Amino acid sequence: MIHTAELHFSTDGEIDLVDITADVERVVGESGIENGHVLVFVPGATGAIVTIEHESGLLDDFRRALRELIPKGKGYLHDRIDDNAHSHLRATLLGASECFPVVNGRLVRGTWQQIFFVELDVRPRHRRVIVQVVGE
Repeated sequence: MIHTAELHFSTDGEIDLVDITADVERVVGESGIENGHVLVFVPGATGAIVTIEHESGLLDDFRRALRELIPKGKGYLHDRIDDNAHSHLRATLLGASECFPVVNGRLVRGTWQQIFFVELDVRPRHRRVIVQVVGE
């Protein structure tokens, strides 16, 4: 069986972190699937899906690390087009999806492991995330 749902939300722009854990758990519960896996995927080149603890200091550390690893305005060739090359590069490193087990009708994750959408574009956006539960 396959159950697909979409999450829709707005972001505040660059490195906004949106906790979507409860939404993914809700979709898993609604799916009726007892055992399988759930894919969480963002269609787009400047968004990412990650797991991280929802703790304000750690989230700030994550933002700072992204800025330091791939800073803005370093002469990226893509910036000649729309000035967001760093957004694309960050998204490429983080990835557009994560997959989690579903066991006994519940999403399996670590105690402190939340699922976040990461906005990497330079402006606020309306985003769509696909949540697909596959199993029996």
